[in-house]
Amino acid sequence: MPAEGEWRLWYNGYRMFAGADFTFGTPRTGIHLREPYEITLGEPDVGDMALPRNDGLRFGRDRRAANKITFELGVDSVDSASTRLARHGANLSKLSQFAQAWDAEALRLQYGHSAVLSTTQGGRSRRFYGRPRRWAAAGSRLTRQGYTPVVAEFQCVDDTAYDDIEQVERVPLRWVSAPGGIGGPIRGPIYSPPGQRNPGWWPPPPIPGYPPVHLPGHVVNHGTKPTWPVITIYGQITTPVVKLEGRWTVTLDLSLKAGEAVTIDTRPWIATVTKGSASVAGLIRRGSPRLDQMRMPPGKCVFAIDGKGAPNAYMTVAWRDAFSYL
Repeated sequence: MPAEGEWRLWYNGYRMFAGADFTFGTPRTGIHLREPYEITLGEPDVGDMALPRNDGLRFGRDRRAANKITFELGVDSVDSASTRLARHGANLSKLSQFAQAWDAEALRLQYGHSAVLSTTQGGRSRRFYGRPRRWAAAGSRLTRQGYTPVVAEFQCVDDTAYDDIEQVERVPLRWVSAPGGIGGPIRGPIYSPPGQRNPGWWPPPPIPGYPPVHLPGHVVNHGTKPTWPVITIYGQITTPVVKLEGRWTVTLDLSLKAGEAVTIDTRPWIATVTKGSASVAGLIRRGSPRLDQMRMPPGKCVFAIDGKGAPNAYMTVAWRDAFSYL
């Protein structure tokens, strides 16, 4: 996680091409911001239509293009050496390292793969997905003294900032997590043993002075925008059914043995349903929503999993809170 005011670009290597883990943005890193960063909202793709034989427009369905982040930076090596020649060489080395990270050849050769650009601003840790694009170093007489201005741009994959901390919730099968109880008819009063919950209350009522009881599958998106969950189902289970209560239901026509798993990654820049390295997207039952419709709204959400499974079957839901800006 970057320190306050810093930015960190990172991505994995691919074949012979190295990955990157590059931090910049403050004097401590040697590459500081000359001007404040600029986050530009993408231009909307509007669906407006002229009204036939009338004045005005009929508004259609608009789509928002992805954001772009622009940095005006200074690559500073003035204090790295005592001679002008050494300062010049140190500055060129730092520029080369910066350009190598921004070139991102390990990403450019892979369809759909994204880098992560994370930052901490005002105590908030956020990340953007996308690719580094334009990079321009203004070489001048200052370069020989150890200082070079640089302009760099990062093309985001969408118009959203995500929390840098991923949250994960484990959800057991519905019948496994369902509470037990006693059958009736029963006459009171009934007392539970000291220190135990009264079995007549479920979910248990809040107790003043104690934290609320967490129920499996109850999660909260603390962001201001809907976000994309990554759902992983673990066997042993047949025909798993994943539900976001009140929103959508997904059914998979497959069986998982103990130790097997299938992952539904709804993030648009990935958008896969995989079992190991194989795609099983074709096993999603007709009537289930598309992946781009499986978002988590802001606020409280309740996930559940059903199916013919053993008690060891469960799923995990991973997500990052989503925001319109930092």
